[in-house]
Amino acid sequence: MGLEIKREFIAGELSTFRQAIFPVFAAFGGMIVPIALYSSFGFAGEMSQGWGIPMATDIAFSLAILGILGKKVPLSLKVFLTALAIVDDLGAVLVIALFYSQTILWHYLFFAFGLLLILLIANYFNIQNLYFYTYVGFLIWLLFLKSGIHPTIAGVLVAFTIPMRPKIRINEFIPKIKNGLKYFSSLPKEDKKFVMTNQQLAAIDHIETLVKKTQSPLQMIEHNLSGVVNYLILPLFALANAGVTIFSPGSPFSSGKVFNELSIAVAFSLIFGKAIGISLFSWLAVKLGLSIKPGNVPWKAFIGLGFLGGIGFTMSLFISSLAFDTRELMNQAKIGIFFGSIIAGLIGFFILKKSLAAKSNR
Repeated sequence: MGLEIKREFIAGELSTFRQAIFPVFAAFGGMIVPIALYSSFGFAGEMSQGWGIPMATDIAFSLAILGILGKKVPLSLKVFLTALAIVDDLGAVLVIALFYSQTILWHYLFFAFGLLLILLIANYFNIQNLYFYTYVGFLIWLLFLKSGIHPTIAGVLVAFTIPMRPKIRINEFIPKIKNGLKYFSSLPKEDKKFVMTNQQLAAIDHIETLVKKTQSPLQMIEHNLSGVVNYLILPLFALANAGVTIFSPGSPFSSGKVFNELSIAVAFSLIFGKAIGISLFSWLAVKLGLSIKPGNVPWKAFIGLGFLGGIGFTMSLFISSLAFDTRELMNQAKIGIFFGSIIAGLIGFFILKKSLAAKSNR
């Protein structure tokens, strides 16, 4: 997530003010309004700590629903949702760091930020040894863990230090790779031999080095991790944080009471808080002259996207595990997340389907 945020700020959909402000405004609305709705229930004690649960959007599930709609979805809409979810994730990480961490031990943070400064200096001089960033990054993560601040924030900060400049630029890469291939083809070779000569191996190693140096470390890591993250880490993360005991003594389902005030508050805040916040603040960004709405997307589609923002599975489940110590409250919050996310996703899907179909017909 940290790698995605840095890439978007430097060279993506958040790289200019007018590009960034539209999804950023929407993301702020999608965080503020759900928190306000949850707080309006007037909870006291431990239940009041759940205000951060409905503020997070699950980018994987929301983009998956857009994918189901296929080619009807304009590219600008996909870009808007992706940028919004990235800003939303950054906000969730900051909330975790500031409000859902224990007593802070500042001497650990002092050393952690010292190591971060070293990584920033290495980034400045375009040092691209990933083992160096990995080992120092692990120490920073450990120091954040010991300090009392949730180490999620350490991952994002370390990602910001990963170099985005390649060693070899594309216009330099093409002639160099041509020379490398020309040299390789000039070497004596026999088709019947399965073992290459030392010269051939050296030539291939040179070509491989050129290919690696043309891709920046940030993009290389993000690309190589995407499959593992999407198909292994995120599902494990979601399932591990889901941990709702359904059929056992004392579980919400066994007692016959699936919903209580907490689960209703979480579901309500996810469904309507996100929809109102995202669509309203998007409209404000345009009306205030700060940004321009894509001309090929009707406002009704942004309302549908607002409901998709109410899909809060992964990060919402994570925040609920940090917000509550009581198992019963945690279970009720998770039930609210499940039902709220499912309902928000379905509403968003049908609104988007109808609005995009109407646009297509016109």
